Amino acid sequence: MSTAAAPASRTPRGWAGGPVTFGRVLRSEWIKTATVPSTVILLAVSFVVMVGLGALVAWGLVQLASDPETGPPQGIGQSLQSAAYDVPASGLPFGQLLIAALAVVLIGSEYTTGMIRSTMVAVPTRIPALLAKTLVIAVVSFLLGILAAFTTYLLAQPILAGSDLDFGLDAEWVLPSILNTGTVLALIAVMGVAIGALLRNTAGGVVTLVGALFVLPIIASLLNGLADWVEDAARFLPSSAAAQLVATQIQPDAFNQVEGGLILAGWAVVLLAAAMVALRKRDV
Repeated sequence: MSTAAAPASRTPRGWAGGPVTFGRVLRSEWIKTATVPSTVILLAVSFVVMVGLGALVAWGLVQLASDPETGPPQGIGQSLQSAAYDVPASGLPFGQLLIAALAVVLIGSEYTTGMIRSTMVAVPTRIPALLAKTLVIAVVSFLLGILAAFTTYLLAQPILAGSDLDFGLDAEWVLPSILNTGTVLALIAVMGVAIGALLRNTAGGVVTLVGALFVLPIIASLLNGLADWVEDAARFLPSSAAAQLVATQIQPDAFNQVEGGLILAGWAVVLLAAAMVALRKRDV
């Protein structure tokens, strides 16, 4: 008497337990990001330093406004109040530096260690893996920026109150500035992942992005007097757009918050699109 052999079980194409879906890829990228101690430490340091710088700026404004001998300098009382509105986002430059480095490292390290090959074997279409990694670090950066700016606001109010410079969230453009602190960090994170994917080198990616954010504006300011187009071009740099996105006071002929946001988003979208094309066409 023969026994019919049981049909061989088939494992669905993709990871064990089911097909490859964007949700599964997203969960994988979240695990890779959240379980690296250096990432958590860097995010915590970013938060602490952003809040600390904001408190330091608030203290400096109070010192200007409450000089025991001369009082606030004549004619700048209103400008001090305007400057106080910028306190919640005053730690943003340092936050940009750390988030830019973190975003590049998250993908650049995979190329350095060879882990990217395992990632692409698990996700052979490649693009979902890049988009998932980008989404994870962008969301984390967005939440970090908002939390740091709002914490800075709360911490700064008792400091500013000593010179009657405190203000509410209903002050003009204050709440959008707090929210857009997160938006700036999210877009910088997108740029970081894209540059890391394009260059496939951690050190090169960090240097490139930091140069674009901090060195190019310095060069533009040094060349400002040589030609009119230099000043016009400098307005479209990522750092200039980021500054306008969180600005509470708009100078004449300057981009407003929406325009600054569109420019910075344009940088992020173009770089990410280039990274997607490169990832599809190049070997890993």
